[in-house]
Amino acid sequence: MMCVKSYIRIILFFFTFPLFAQEKSKIPFTFNGSIQSDILFPQEDATIGAESYNEFARTNTYADLNLISAHLDAGIRFEYLKYPLPGFNDLGFAGWGLPFFYATGKYKKVKLTVGDFYDQFGSGLIFRTYEDRNLGIDNSLRGARLAYEPYKGIQFKVLGGTQRRYWEHNEGYVLGTDLELSIDQWIRKMEETNTFLTLGGSFVSKHEPDEIITTDAVHRLNLPENVGAFDVRVRLQKGNYTFLAEYAEKANDPSKDNNYIYKKGNALLLSGSYAQSGMSILLQAKRSDNMSFRSKRSQLLNSSFINRLPAFTTQQTYALAALYPYATQPDGEWAFQGTVSYHFKRKSALGGKYGTTVKLNASHIRDIDKQYKNGYIPDESSLSLLQGTDGYTSSFFKVGNELYYQDINIHIDKKFTSDFKLNLMYMNQQFNQWVIQKEGNGDPVKSHIIVAEGKYQINKKLTLRSELQYLNTKQDKGDWLAGVLELSVLPYLMFTVSNMYNAGETKIHYYKALISYTQNAHFVQVGYGRTRAGYDCSGGVCRTVPATKGFTIAYNYNF
Repeated sequence: MMCVKSYIRIILFFFTFPLFAQEKSKIPFTFNGSIQSDILFPQEDATIGAESYNEFARTNTYADLNLISAHLDAGIRFEYLKYPLPGFNDLGFAGWGLPFFYATGKYKKVKLTVGDFYDQFGSGLIFRTYEDRNLGIDNSLRGARLAYEPYKGIQFKVLGGTQRRYWEHNEGYVLGTDLELSIDQWIRKMEETNTFLTLGGSFVSKHEPDEIITTDAVHRLNLPENVGAFDVRVRLQKGNYTFLAEYAEKANDPSKDNNYIYKKGNALLLSGSYAQSGMSILLQAKRSDNMSFRSKRSQLLNSSFINRLPAFTTQQTYALAALYPYATQPDGEWAFQGTVSYHFKRKSALGGKYGTTVKLNASHIRDIDKQYKNGYIPDESSLSLLQGTDGYTSSFFKVGNELYYQDINIHIDKKFTSDFKLNLMYMNQQFNQWVIQKEGNGDPVKSHIIVAEGKYQINKKLTLRSELQYLNTKQDKGDWLAGVLELSVLPYLMFTVSNMYNAGETKIHYYKALISYTQNAHFVQVGYGRTRAGYDCSGGVCRTVPATKGFTIAYNYNF
């Protein structure tokens, strides 16, 4: 009971303190922050596998408070997850307190941060710390960071600290440095011709104490206590064209991810884009090999990653299109993605009265070529034979034979009248369920997905939006149907009802009803319904989500 009382007091402090602190307009600092609270009142449902809990309610609650001034920024975060939402309780999230705090001093071209912080070098191939509450990720560093701009066009960083793992910090520590040069700021002709060139380089090292890992009853692995990684990159923008090339390499880093082999890791990322009024093109390719980089080698959860490998797949917002999400495979993959978007102008043959936008996207991801010792491909029972060895060799530019993921989707956005707009999507997807989720019989899930979304503005205050979705597949659990009906009542209210129905194997409905209220910086949503067991993914990182049923309350406030 004391924990709940303390929780309420601290929330009230975060809510009211900024209001009092900013009453005096002459105070040379400001406060900002946010409160986010998601609450579930769980109910047991044997049909979908939803469990009952001893607690009446479960919640993930966060409150951030930041002070901003000319020479000093500071902040703290309060988290209350004593009884966290389902899916978080088994991962070490249970607890409450102030796990995040920082202070940043600023003087001319120097910034010094002490405490907890997030940062990223380049695309994140060797270093990225960030927070994603939906996925349960917070791999911030606790230590110090110095950022310095000694001259126009030069940005330098050096940092170090221990990495957060839920309510603890890993024993090892991470050190890193990054240098970025904006060449165009030194050459006037480049600025005059709308040309921008950036060169960058990074180095990251982790120090981790030795562990006792044995390959059998006799032999023990000699684990490196220091593992280094470097990254070099170049970004060129010329008019409407942008090109990016980035290469990273990591020293031998035996871990649970790679079955404790001593092979070096590397990654190559290439990206090119073109954009002009009404048209855009994006082409990307990425090869990664043994690039899992963690501050705790024996940890398989999302919390201990030092780096992040971006997934070259579109982040889907429609429920059935996101039913089989891709998770980046850190042991190795070739990934390709291309996107073309074109807007047909108003009063043209295909544009019609209001114009039409067509977007085509394709992703294709395969394994890399691997040649194991003695020419054999190990199965799950014989992987231990590779421990303590280099594991395998791999031809850098050779693509493997196994398909991990593929999708081709087309979106058409068309406004028919001043009051009615229609969005159509078709998606063809292949999903290697065994590789990505360790489920299924090894055959890829092949699906066709059709979505129709309509939005009709009834009057100045009422807008009705609806979705109809259909997923057709002969694998996994078979076909799915989904529908959404949403009524917006400006400026405050929104009513939503939805249902996902498995028309194949289970014949189960996953229904929801939601009422949302928004006023100024406050957002409140109450609802009731079912959530299916599955995976919540973002940017190639996924979290297992258990089935739940019950009433929900969500509250957000930004100040």
